[in-house]
Order: sequence, then C-alpha cells, then structure tokens
Amino acid sequence: MAAVGVVFGGLSPEHDISILTGLQAVRALSASGVVVRPIYWNKQGEFYLIEVGVEAKDFADGLPSKSSQISLRLGAEGGFYTGASGLLSKSKRLDVDVVVNCCHGGAGEDGSLQGAFDLAGISYTGPTARAAALGMDKLAFAGVVGDLGVTVLERVLLDASTKALGFDGPYIVKPRYGGSSLGIDVVEDLATAKMRLTSNVHLRFGAVVEPYRPDLFDLQLAVRSYPELTMSPLERPHKKGSKGEILSYKDKYIAGEGMATAPRELPAQVSGDIEKRVHEVVHKISDAIGIRGVFRVDFLASDDGELYLNEVNTIPGSLSHYLWISPKVSFSDQLKLYIEEAKRSPTRYATTTGADGTVLRSASSVASKLA
Repeated sequence: MAAVGVVFGGLSPEHDISILTGLQAVRALSASGVVVRPIYWNKQGEFYLIEVGVEAKDFADGLPSKSSQISLRLGAEGGFYTGASGLLSKSKRLDVDVVVNCCHGGAGEDGSLQGAFDLAGISYTGPTARAAALGMDKLAFAGVVGDLGVTVLERVLLDASTKALGFDGPYIVKPRYGGSSLGIDVVEDLATAKMRLTSNVHLRFGAVVEPYRPDLFDLQLAVRSYPELTMSPLERPHKKGSKGEILSYKDKYIAGEGMATAPRELPAQVSGDIEKRVHEVVHKISDAIGIRGVFRVDFLASDDGELYLNEVNTIPGSLSHYLWISPKVSFSDQLKLYIEEAKRSPTRYATTTGADGTVLRSASSVASKLA
C-alpha cells in the first residue's frame, strides 16, 4: 500500500511556519493509522525524508538526525526517489502516491511546486498551479474578483515611478507576491511608501498599496471543495500584544503552534447580513479562482456593515484545521478528504493534440525563416 507524503518547509519567508503545519499533518495522519512519509524541503531547495516523530525544535539548527536526501524527478518515471541521483545510479522510487502540500508562501504556494508536481505526475492536495499563482498575486487577484462584482478596497501597483495613487493616505504597503502578514507596513504618505521599496526585503519583487482603514476588522473562514463546497464558521482574529495597526505576523504565529493558538472570536459575532454576504462572495469566486483542498478567505468589515474581500490563502496556516468546529471535524478526517480529492481530481491538463508533425514536414529550412 502506497504511503502519503507530507511536504513542508520550502523556499519562503514562511519556511518555519510551514514546518509547524507539516509536522501537525504528519502527526494527525500517523495517529489515525495512515503510513506517512514526511518530506522536508530545505532552504537550499533540497528534499529530505524525515522520521515521523521529529519535533519543530529539531529543525532549528538544520536537519534533524537520521534524515536522508531524496530527489524529485520529472517525466514519465517522475516522483520522489531515494538513493543516489543520476540516470545510471541505483535509486528507488519512494512509495508515495499522493502528497499533502503544507508549504506556505514562496515557491510552495505560488504555483512553482505545483507545476513541478504536475510535470512529475504526482497527485497533490491544495491549489492547482494556476490557482496558486493567482492567489499569490495580490494585484491580479484584486483585479479578477473586482471584475466579478466583488467589493474590494482600492489596490494599485507601487514602484519607483509611481507619481500618485488616486486616494488619500495613510496607506498599507504589501508585497505583491507574499503571505497575509509578512512585509506589510502602514505609512502616512506616498514618499514613505516608496522608501519602503528599498528598505523592506519582502517588497523587492513587487508591491501594492491600498488605503489604511483603522475602522475595519478582520474576518475569515475556511472553505473546502470536496466532496462539495463547504464553509467553516466565521472567525474574527484578534491582535495579541502587538503595537502595530494591523494583524501582524507575531499575532498570528508566535504562539507555539501557529494560527491554531492565536487569539480569536470563533464563531465571530457578526450580523446575519454580513454572514450571508460572505457566503455569497465565496460562491461567486469559487469557480473563477478554482478552490481546491482548503482555502482561507479573508475579509475586512466594519461595524457599519461594510464588507470587502481582502485575499485568499490557498495553503493557510495549520491548514485552518481549527476552524471546523460546527460540526467538529478532526484534522485527520479533514486531511483524508483533501487526499481523496487529490487522487480523484487531476491537476494537469496537458495535451499534445494537434502536434502531429504536419507543420514540421511542410516547413521550409530554418535558415530561410531567419532570412
């Protein structure tokens, strides 16, 4: 019987949080009787097979003991392989037929890892490469959902040539490609926002800016797609000892287990109208985005009834397992749903239909095409 792989870590500022999520998933599946292969993706881009019982502290200074390097191969014989690498080497394909992707941010959540799995023929949980790329791009995401008629705050591209924004400050500056909290700054004016482009490492690949609204509070819920679209109760997360004006990385994650132990109001005490509108938005965007596995959908709301869609997290912290309280669903049962979906629903839609050689046989010489 093939095992379930759990991949965590990755090339991301959220590397450490991903380890926490991955180890939680490994422990939950193993305790429920599933054979698990923990796969650690280190900060250099190498994959290692890890023992099931390791703890988070075992990664603080490098690799846990008894780790063995493995490789990822693409193509017809794709998959994870143990042993030496190379075409002529003696190596063995790892007995994994599906992978639970626990990589937050960076290459694990922007479509890069998903694309590699597609090319390797590996079934995996979570977003497709296309949905992951869209969810990670805050500018593109806002444009797509805005075109669907969903209300979002104004969000514009920020770069060194930006002369005006079209709305008044103060502003929130966010990485265009990044998670929901790392690298976010609140600034008073455009000049300060542009200075952040060179002083904030998380903005080096792009930034967006939107109005800072201190009257708005965070609302979020988990959404899973299998066997049907299902939504968790709404959560209102709270800040915990943070001096910042927004829900910070420290508020969310510096608590031992990540989002699962962060302070919150669950279920959130909001009006029935707000809850109804949240559900309407989720249904509206689900097909356009391509929700798969579990997404966390984040909103901003006001006491006066305003509601804005903020973003989607396609691989949320702790896989948002703590939000499924009504009815209560164990983490292992949640994971088994995502695994079953991964096995049943292909993510790769490649075809070579039409590439039958006709164009090649009728083509003139390459040299003539360069003339």
